[in-house]
Amino acid sequence: MTWTQVYDPLHNWVFSTLVAALPILVLFGLLAGLRVKPHWCAIAGAATAVLVAVLVFGMPASLAGMSFLYGVGFGVLKIAWIVLAAVYLYDITVFTGQFEIMKESVAGITADRRLQLLLVAFCFGAFIEGAAGFGAPVAIAGAFMIGLGFKPFHAAALNLIANTSPVAWGAIGTPVHTLAAVSGLPESDLSAMIGRILPITGMIVPFWLVRAMVGWAETFEVLPAILVVGASFSVTQYLWSNHVDSNLVDIAGGVVSLLATVVFLRFWRPKRVWRFEGERAAAPAGATPARKYTAGQILKAWMPFAILSLTVFAWGLPAIKGAINRATTPVWNVPLLHNGVSRAAPVVAKLTPEAARFDFNWLSATGTGCFIAAIIAGLARGVGPVQLAKIFWSTLKRMKLAVIASGLDAVLGLAFTRSGWFYPFFGTFLGWLGVALTGSDTSSNALFGSLQRITSQQLGLDPVLMCAANSAGGVMGKMVDAQSITVATSATNQVGNEGTIFRWVFWHSLALGAVVGVIVLLYAYVFPGGVPHGLTIVK
Repeated sequence: MTWTQVYDPLHNWVFSTLVAALPILVLFGLLAGLRVKPHWCAIAGAATAVLVAVLVFGMPASLAGMSFLYGVGFGVLKIAWIVLAAVYLYDITVFTGQFEIMKESVAGITADRRLQLLLVAFCFGAFIEGAAGFGAPVAIAGAFMIGLGFKPFHAAALNLIANTSPVAWGAIGTPVHTLAAVSGLPESDLSAMIGRILPITGMIVPFWLVRAMVGWAETFEVLPAILVVGASFSVTQYLWSNHVDSNLVDIAGGVVSLLATVVFLRFWRPKRVWRFEGERAAAPAGATPARKYTAGQILKAWMPFAILSLTVFAWGLPAIKGAINRATTPVWNVPLLHNGVSRAAPVVAKLTPEAARFDFNWLSATGTGCFIAAIIAGLARGVGPVQLAKIFWSTLKRMKLAVIASGLDAVLGLAFTRSGWFYPFFGTFLGWLGVALTGSDTSSNALFGSLQRITSQQLGLDPVLMCAANSAGGVMGKMVDAQSITVATSATNQVGNEGTIFRWVFWHSLALGAVVGVIVLLYAYVFPGGVPHGLTIVK
């Protein structure tokens, strides 16, 4: 059985687009309007997508059902497993008492909530995004902030905003690898172009983040620290993506920005310490915490995350990953679906059957690297196998609702191609839409990477720019996807508040997406020479 995708089943692109948008309307409408729990919203959105595909676009029901199962399998192994393993590592640090030392080490640097927000949500969150990605930063940094004394709502919502600029290189560069594979463009050029867009937002997001929590006056009081955070992260992000590789961009950026900010705060402090209304008066910034820990104790407390970075780095090395895959990874052609669906023009240049192979890379998966790092960290701290199993079961129960996502059809993407001269702006929002629906910049790039290349060539635009714009624009959709919001509420014990958080971050997401769209417009028509071609960077 074969089926060729249809992009205008109603013979009117406006109506066809509106019908194709029904899964989005159901997903966002239930989440924001009716306050239905995100996992039910995702299921409803996925069910709507299947019904629209079968009843309107003529997709055979067997292929539609198998597509859904294929997507579930991909989501569990490639996304949910990473989030679960990363949160498991965090839970082990809590059980062993190391989290308390980590928390006190941050509180000892500064008691100011604005500066703690920058250190944990932005700097530390960027590091976790680079190592694990897929919602793990929101879960770990969110729980960290609650431990410091942040309100659960702020811990969840502010981490969703912070987890934007690093997302394009999350999970050791997986989104960029995928974009290069589907677009056929050089990975070095794509990574470099993304690294010429997002460092600009890397300067904006720290300021935006603080302003979202406090007023203008309170924001400008910590402007020097904001500039240090943004500049150190953005410069590292630019240099690494343009001159080193696409794997460790965020890990390097997160570590450099964290260290630079810690050093800066040893010499500078705001005129007053800002705390939440009703909190007890805090000690002056830089004051000695109630309990003082040695440098050795602090380093030991942070060691699990050093182990995490080393493990995922090793898991990302082609030689190691290739050897593991050859020994352990079966690859299955998905029944009915493999080469059963073909893409047609204008999404692709010619009729192209879509391969549907499921590589069960259980051992080389990034989530397995995170899981092994957690086991090593636990054993190193004297946690026995039985207790490790109990902690994992507890983590699994807490995060059980944070594993469901849905998809999107290419018809919505084609609607953006009709924007003509403004396509660089609206094409950026195509990436935003992909991430908002799937919860993954990787998935958005897989969906629209090829479409971006073909459309840009038809419109006389640079395909490297527009494919990079898909990924860069996608990062701003991360804060409104159902998966990230569910992870945030699960980690901060706010299950039931998903609709409130969604409505609060939605306008931030649109505004920051528009900022990226304007940057892409400038590269397209004002600074076209800034688009890289033929770069050679370390693999």
